[in-house]
Amino acid sequence: MSDKKTIPNVIAPVFTKEVVANNLRDGYWLEAADLNQDGKVDVFGYGLTLGELYWYENPDWEKHLIVDKIKMPVGADYADITNNGYPDVIVCYELYGPIGTIYDPDTSGGKIDWIENPGIDLCKGERWLRHYIGRTTGMHRLRAGYFTQNERIEILGFPIVAKEDVHAVLPVVLFTQPDDVYSATEWHMTVIDDSNFRMIHGAEKKRGLIPGSDLDSVVLASDEGVTWLYYDQKQNHWRRVLIGTGELTQFEDTGFKGSGDMDVGRIGNDTFSYVAAIEPFHGNTVAVYYKKGDGEPQQAEWHRVLLDVYGDPNENGEGPGHQVVCADFDGDGDEEFIIGLRGPWPWQGVFYYKAIDIKNGVFAKWRISDESVARIAIADFKNRGRIDFATIAYSVPNYYVAKHAKIVVHYNEISGL
Repeated sequence: MSDKKTIPNVIAPVFTKEVVANNLRDGYWLEAADLNQDGKVDVFGYGLTLGELYWYENPDWEKHLIVDKIKMPVGADYADITNNGYPDVIVCYELYGPIGTIYDPDTSGGKIDWIENPGIDLCKGERWLRHYIGRTTGMHRLRAGYFTQNERIEILGFPIVAKEDVHAVLPVVLFTQPDDVYSATEWHMTVIDDSNFRMIHGAEKKRGLIPGSDLDSVVLASDEGVTWLYYDQKQNHWRRVLIGTGELTQFEDTGFKGSGDMDVGRIGNDTFSYVAAIEPFHGNTVAVYYKKGDGEPQQAEWHRVLLDVYGDPNENGEGPGHQVVCADFDGDGDEEFIIGLRGPWPWQGVFYYKAIDIKNGVFAKWRISDESVARIAIADFKNRGRIDFATIAYSVPNYYVAKHAKIVVHYNEISGL
């Protein structure tokens, strides 16, 4: 454990917590968005089993039901699909079959819906309307943005398993917003890659990474490790940049390799300075990829440094790690990263990493939360000009159930901000 007495110019992170929801029956996904457009960022979240999506209204965190009876909702995002100024929820669901594991994908599932935000009337207690987008077996993560152009919302979909095998190659698909989102029976789908990825677990949308372009791109964590995927407008095709191959030493014992989740960190003016990753799938190791010298990520020489190992893999070959998030929490212009661990104790909570010497992969570390974490959402929840974060516990029956499952908001109290 590092502290500011031994490392100069490093301010210790301090966060205070507020419980948004206690005694959750299930927990998995969390996002932060101003759903009612009142100037305060809310959160929405859910677990895999109940089929109920809720949003929690800032500042009192009043609970509202969005939809129910949605079978096994997994990954989600949000975007203003109706162009009325209110963010709509996008969710994929029906991932697994009767067995309920990654070895049993629902071959008629992997569906995606956009769920219409009723706007000014969203607090009146009515269910939001669901609209179908499309499907691919094993759909597990999705990201909404502008990946090939700036006029229509696009949704990138990432399956985690295929019907043939848990480690078979997967199709990465792109859904394009239709002319009329209300009358469309589904959105047009394009397969943009069907031969390069296996077991995609993490997908993070980033803007500002493509030189000379304002398009969104994604960084993926999969069996192959960490990959940057973006659309080259000049050449009119998708490009893959392998950042690193991930954790490979556990494969013989666990069957898992590569990376499980990641995010891109900025240092100074370099928006693609490093990548922090949890490895492999549901892994127990934390690693950082950093560039030797300067230059664009496509041409850079990337090096991997192992920072931490959190426990040993369990009987399923899995560790406690589930998500990585990069953000400038202390306001110094460089981005730190935080990781979420699901448990069991002591391998649960949030750990905060601060770059001390990025060229040599040196980071300081603090534990800033001891709650079980499946997902992390960041936002300025009090409109103070500070980046706060919220967490939801990992509580999935018959898989991993956290004790005292909660949604918690952690307010940034770092001194000097």
